[in-house]
Amino acid sequence: MITKEEILNIFDKYNKDEITIVTVGSHTSLHILKGAKLEGFSTAVITTKDRATPYKRFGVADKFIYVNDFSEISNEKIQQQLIDMNAIIIPHGSFIAYCGLDNLENNFKVPMFGNRKILRWEAERDLEGKLLKESNLRIPKKVNSPKEINFPVMVKFPGARGGRGYFPCSSEEEFYKKANEFKEKGLLTDEDILNAHIEEYVVGTNYCIHYFYSPLKNCVELIGIDSRYESNIDGLVRIPSKDQMELDINPSYVISGNFPVVIRESLLPAVFEYGDNLVEKSKELVSPGMVGPFCLQSLCNDNLELVVFEMSARIDGGTNSFMNGSAYSVLYNGEPLSMGQRIAKEIKLGLELNQMDKLLY
Repeated sequence: MITKEEILNIFDKYNKDEITIVTVGSHTSLHILKGAKLEGFSTAVITTKDRATPYKRFGVADKFIYVNDFSEISNEKIQQQLIDMNAIIIPHGSFIAYCGLDNLENNFKVPMFGNRKILRWEAERDLEGKLLKESNLRIPKKVNSPKEINFPVMVKFPGARGGRGYFPCSSEEEFYKKANEFKEKGLLTDEDILNAHIEEYVVGTNYCIHYFYSPLKNCVELIGIDSRYESNIDGLVRIPSKDQMELDINPSYVISGNFPVVIRESLLPAVFEYGDNLVEKSKELVSPGMVGPFCLQSLCNDNLELVVFEMSARIDGGTNSFMNGSAYSVLYNGEPLSMGQRIAKEIKLGLELNQMDKLLY
């Protein structure tokens, strides 16, 4: 594991007046980079040439670091190029997937905003469940094996998949039938099926709650809430039930888009309680805990109970739904604020206070 001391030794050699905010061109990079520019930082995007168009057209990147394949981002040559430009990396789901957790923990030496140790707690279901449960959050009941399935469940798999390969079922027979169908389509492997995470299927409305924890202010902020368009389930529900049966199409839950929402105001005390609890417990279990953005993906049942089924321990894709601010982020400063700009504001304050050691890991 790369130590905090190694990271800070590299950062100490930086020109603090010429910091460059960098991320991979995917996921949430547009508002990460735009937010950094709004706060006066230089920006750079790591991308392949065939995917560079959005960052040129929207003008969010001052510099382009081209790779032939995103797996190259952890190469020593690329790392040195980043260090030479005084880079601070903002990790997101695609960055983590391309770099790989082992590389991030052991080989990637570029200073990174946030706690890189907690990223594994997001990726591994048992660790994620432990953190959510010990934070005293309501979570779906876990089913230990397909043999125990005797009520509606949702089957999920390790890693940041955006819902790809997930499926509902109600019996062991249905589990293996659907798993093998997805395997034949190339969406699952034998290892995925062996490591399936099976949990209670909660019927409710979807709210993905985006928080920001500021170590500099010791404060949990609610930055926005979104919900998701999922394919093909959202298309299937538009078809009358009799026709759905005739079509015999298995539903899938691949996230294809996001839209901003506001939650019932009487639920906000629970929203803040959940965020506060998670921050405090994460400090205890995986110090220093949450740093910067994180997300709780929840369902609200008809008892108005929030049930958390997943977390993101870094910026979540749903923040794209409020690039120009949300109904909540505007309340803090009276002006639109994206998650990307909120990150940049924290880094800017850390530099001013000479407290970057609280933000870089």
